[in-house]
Amino acid sequence: MAAVPNIQLNTGYPFPVLGFGTFANRKEGVMLPAVKAAISSGYRHIDTAWYYTTEPEVGGAIKEKLADGTVTRDELFVTSKLWNTFHEPFKVGRMCRDSLRDLQLDYLDLYLMHWPMGHEDNESSRGHFTQATFVPNDVDYLETWQAMEDLIDGGLVRSIGVANFNLGQLKRLLNIPNIRYKPAVLQIEMTPYLTNVELLEFCNSHGIAVTGYSPLGGPNMIYAPPNAPNLMENPTIVETAKKFDKTPAQVLLRWGIQRGYAVIPSSVIPQYITENIEIFDFALSDEDMKKITSLNRNYRFNPTSQFKDHPHYPFK
Repeated sequence: MAAVPNIQLNTGYPFPVLGFGTFANRKEGVMLPAVKAAISSGYRHIDTAWYYTTEPEVGGAIKEKLADGTVTRDELFVTSKLWNTFHEPFKVGRMCRDSLRDLQLDYLDLYLMHWPMGHEDNESSRGHFTQATFVPNDVDYLETWQAMEDLIDGGLVRSIGVANFNLGQLKRLLNIPNIRYKPAVLQIEMTPYLTNVELLEFCNSHGIAVTGYSPLGGPNMIYAPPNAPNLMENPTIVETAKKFDKTPAQVLLRWGIQRGYAVIPSSVIPQYITENIEIFDFALSDEDMKKITSLNRNYRFNPTSQFKDHPHYPFK
């Protein structure tokens, strides 16, 4: 079992380049064994969020793997996220503590603002991601960020960052007067169909690590458009996989890591969990990388069109 390499965050902490996402399946009882299998397979970076509703099972899995000696807390990197309905500064600390309680942890390695958009808290907004009614509120994400900085000072989190911000929003955040902590990580959708070159280059030049979610194109994800293409059936990906005797998923993950960012595939199938970490025994050539990168079509598997009327919607 190969060790997963790290990126060093601007806060000084090591950040594994391969993580395990926990949004693949929200059916009760499924994520606990999946996370246990991931940790047993060598994953040390676990990515979750309040909105996924999987934090209690993620926490249960971590507790079991800590208890049986598979891993120590210092060896794990755990990420969670602040949901849109809790952007008011007075709610930020409370929601972080709620996630810590569910995860049964004393601190988070990374806490992300899940989206730049604040929404009113109502019963519908806590419902199914694609069917809920999201009502915008007027909370500026800059205010939310300043409250997140307090989480570091209070010892609840080690690093903070953002997800789903566009370039303009990220620049605006970095220009907060007297900013105490700049984002350690930007988490965004990254696939060969959405290469996000400009954002990646900006983050690289400003010391911000990047995590690419849906690195396999979001197969079977609840938010993918009904007519979404199957990235793992793309002929270039399939041919490259055959060349290295690897799976299309392994090629996609390797491509992302070689571009210099972390990837967080998600699965609840033990075979795929194991296969997805077996990507450190081969390397794509420059030609392979160029061919795969040239597939870009600025296509989002996660368009979140239900948010499109929000003034801070990032994908306009």
